[in-house]
Amino acid sequence: MKTIAVVISSLIAFSGIGHVVDITAPVKEIMEATKSNWADNNSDWTDIFDASRLDHLYSQDFVARYQAAAQFPAVDDEGISPFDYDVIVNGQDACPLEDLTMAAAPVVDGVAEVTVRFRKSACSDAPDAKDYTTVRFLVVEEGGKPVIDDIVTKNIETHARDSLKATMALIAKGQ
Repeated sequence: MKTIAVVISSLIAFSGIGHVVDITAPVKEIMEATKSNWADNNSDWTDIFDASRLDHLYSQDFVARYQAAAQFPAVDDEGISPFDYDVIVNGQDACPLEDLTMAAAPVVDGVAEVTVRFRKSACSDAPDAKDYTTVRFLVVEEGGKPVIDDIVTKNIETHARDSLKATMALIAKGQ
């Protein structure tokens, strides 16, 4: 497996009380799970929204929206996920992730954007197989630690930014 390249500037102070936290920590955990899920190692699928991860990787608002959306599970084997696709690779199919990089932007108005880029279709012969997928994690501080407040991907059809929190709100409304 390729290692995740992390920009040194990922250590950013969230508050003025003098402590510095690694704002990429929750994103690293999610990306390691996602990388493992799509690896050719036949390991069990890791749910990036299981109770233990919801408890420490995501903001309270994100968790509330996820739990509301989870009341309307998508068609899947266990009937527990509100999604019928992998929200990180933004699809149902992918190859082992390649050329994964991560970079954190400075905190603006209490939010740091951690941008992750990777190639998800490198094993394919499709014309866009070598294209990069970009996922933006919006990270905030809660309880003195960084947590993911939203996951933003590019809509494949409209090329607009899609907020996972907005998607979960629509799912919770039955849409």
